[in-house]
Amino acid sequence: MSELISASGKPVKIPGPDHPITIAPHAARVVVRVAGQTIADSRNALALQEASYPAVLYIPRSDVNMALLQKTDYATYCPYKGECCYFSIPLGGQRAVNAVWSYEIPYNAVVAIKDHLAFYPDRVDEIRSET
Repeated sequence: MSELISASGKPVKIPGPDHPITIAPHAARVVVRVAGQTIADSRNALALQEASYPAVLYIPRSDVNMALLQKTDYATYCPYKGECCYFSIPLGGQRAVNAVWSYEIPYNAVVAIKDHLAFYPDRVDEIRSET
């Protein structure tokens, strides 16, 4: 495994055989709903498969109703993807706090998820894939 250090002094890991990451177009339409409102509706989602974790769908911002989201001060860091910021969905109440995440400036290995958002399934009412 290759490891570098970011400008902020945090480790940067490169995906490889021990921790693979693949990103591919998701063939189905994806709809995300909270409190009766459609938050996202996309035919251009990406499926990110990281190591043995379940695949995560990343939806282009252009297919998300950003007016229904509120950016929070919460942040995390992934050595494979970079700095992660979060959004809440006020319509969803307390359960939907930090329900959405985005890598604003993802590392090169996952640059395809730039300008995309992902949703925690247990913090929204529905994430539906349909053909």
